[in-house]
Amino acid sequence: MQLTVNMIIKSVFKEVERIERILWIDEKYQIAYVFDIHSNRLPYMKKITDIENMLETGLAEVLKEDPYINNVVEDDMNHTEKEVRDKAWEIISQIALSNNEPNIYIPKFRSKLIKGAVQQFGVSDRTVTKYLKKYWCGGKNINALVPYYSRCGGRGRSKSSSNKKRGRPRKYENDSSGGINIDEAIKRIFKTAVSRYYYSRKNPSITHAYEMMLKDFFYEDFKMKNGVKIPILKADNELPTIGQFKYWFYKERNLKREISARKGKKAYSQENRAITGRATDDALGPGSIFEIDATVCDIYLVSRYNRNWIVGRPILYIIIDKFSRLIAGIHVGFEGPSWTGAMMALANAAMDKVEFCKIYDIRITKEEWPVNYLGESLMADRGELESPKIQELIKNFQIKVMNAPPFQAESKAIVERHFRTIQEKVKRIAPGTVIADFKERGGRDYRLDAKLDIFQFTQIIIKSVLHHNNHKILTNYNRDTLMIEDDLKCIPIELWNWGIKNRAGKLRYVPEELVKLNLMPTDTATITAKGIRFKGIYYGSEIALKENWFETARNFGSWKVDISYDIRNMDYIYMKKDNGRSYEKCFLLSHQSRYENKTLEEIEYLLEKEKLELNKNHQDYMQSNIDLLSEIENIVKKAQEEHKNEVNQKISKTQKIKGINQNRKIEKMINREEEYFELGKREKNEDAEVISINKKEEEDYTLQSDIELLRTKRKERLNGGE
Repeated sequence: MQLTVNMIIKSVFKEVERIERILWIDEKYQIAYVFDIHSNRLPYMKKITDIENMLETGLAEVLKEDPYINNVVEDDMNHTEKEVRDKAWEIISQIALSNNEPNIYIPKFRSKLIKGAVQQFGVSDRTVTKYLKKYWCGGKNINALVPYYSRCGGRGRSKSSSNKKRGRPRKYENDSSGGINIDEAIKRIFKTAVSRYYYSRKNPSITHAYEMMLKDFFYEDFKMKNGVKIPILKADNELPTIGQFKYWFYKERNLKREISARKGKKAYSQENRAITGRATDDALGPGSIFEIDATVCDIYLVSRYNRNWIVGRPILYIIIDKFSRLIAGIHVGFEGPSWTGAMMALANAAMDKVEFCKIYDIRITKEEWPVNYLGESLMADRGELESPKIQELIKNFQIKVMNAPPFQAESKAIVERHFRTIQEKVKRIAPGTVIADFKERGGRDYRLDAKLDIFQFTQIIIKSVLHHNNHKILTNYNRDTLMIEDDLKCIPIELWNWGIKNRAGKLRYVPEELVKLNLMPTDTATITAKGIRFKGIYYGSEIALKENWFETARNFGSWKVDISYDIRNMDYIYMKKDNGRSYEKCFLLSHQSRYENKTLEEIEYLLEKEKLELNKNHQDYMQSNIDLLSEIENIVKKAQEEHKNEVNQKISKTQKIKGINQNRKIEKMINREEEYFELGKREKNEDAEVISINKKEEEDYTLQSDIELLRTKRKERLNGGE
């Protein structure tokens, strides 16, 4: 088994259980520094062979789940938790980062680093050591420094205001010194004062901002002195104190804005932002530097729903290991180039590739694509990875991001070259590829030749990646002396495996669920009577069915829930629980099966297409309604005219009502004569006399005359009124 940084090893020695986290592995894969989570012991060294022997003999095991990583996300933390975390990180950040490894794990060097932090920040060495232990215990993740206030009685919320003065009681009973309750109105004044008088390139002090605030907002009158209008301040007990102003300022402080406003954005980017590494760093081994880039593919695709729909050109993201040229992650979609596309590619890099390929009906072994890691550094364009979201990735996973300078594609030459290689392979075979100068007279539009959908195109990309990783001969790869001595072939998989054996220590194992938690896009879904609605799709879940959520929504109204989702496959969404530390998995309802195995882009395209079709047919539908109403009105109008011409006005209302049953009998007899079945029908002489058999003397001649009259009218109607 390949050991990686952040792995949790559980062992039992002399009936004593020990949980150790791997903090660092040397490039030669010989020694590692580990941290015993349940003891007060600081990191210590172990031989890789000793750890492997323990695993092989069953005396130790690798924990699949990491219960010591704080999975809380940025949006779920309150201000106080962020403040405590950031203060602790400020103290240890300069000594805990990878540029001090392995010195931070060696006692004589560690003591010097801790002493430097003690002198710089004025804290005790015990405090620095405590923060370091929490950081190491939590997987070298900055969120390990978040305090668990949820386990305490208070939540750090601001206290409600009242007329009675809060805070420390006065020392003397008659003390009328300053200080007021700070309500929302006062806070708005504080905020205005800081923006106006503190965030300035002149670098004024916080005291100056306080004094200017009193002058502008806390006066009761004016006086004239030497021709100058001077405000007269209110009484002390009606003024906020400098202590209250500073307390609010440090509580709500925005360091990024403060440094940018007082020193300039350039100074913040160069000196104070999260450490993102240098573009000149060399790749020392697998995972040392991952390069990421995106391109618009030179091919047009069709929809999986309707092959008549041409949906445009896909975006391809690739993450490639600079040392071995092995492709570590990909993403194919219609999103981007953007943070979403980059996020999906990063998540794919940390994903088990056997399971990933299985989604696309491709069966591989672990050895064919052995990458489910993040790298130590990430080389990217200045575009999508300059998003503020990358700061959370840097802090949570301690990944150095190296943005390439503008207009210098050669900084990422490896991934750029691979784009060209894939495009050339696809162009030779796939229909719908982009052809230069196709608009010649009489020429065919290549877009009409599109045949592949996004699922099939992704299959092609995966096949190309597997071929590159396992068979591509790198003609321009410069092997070093050790590689030449080992007769190492310049094939990405060979270079990767050699580097893992000889130059390990740069790969970062992070649980796939944690990567997705920090990278997947989030949104809100609605609990309705029909299901959990998101993007027009309906889902269910075990907890929703168990607790009768849908019945509740029908009777008491819908409500919102926070969810995460994967745009590549919308079969599932995930409801956030426990402040983002876990998820409830939601599945498509049975009547939503048409969305199975579809990407978000395809679903949104389908829904939009249906909406357009509905709008297109709406006018035809309304016109048909108008036609129907007009025809009904015409029939009614004719009926009214016939009624007016034929109705005997001399017949009373009582007679009309009284004759309903008799009239119904006559009408039924006439309808029977019109509707009865007769097979082999012959022409009848309508004028022939009809002789009744067994005619009775008591026959109702009035009824017969009425029937004859109706027959005559029917004949006239059939003959067109002649």
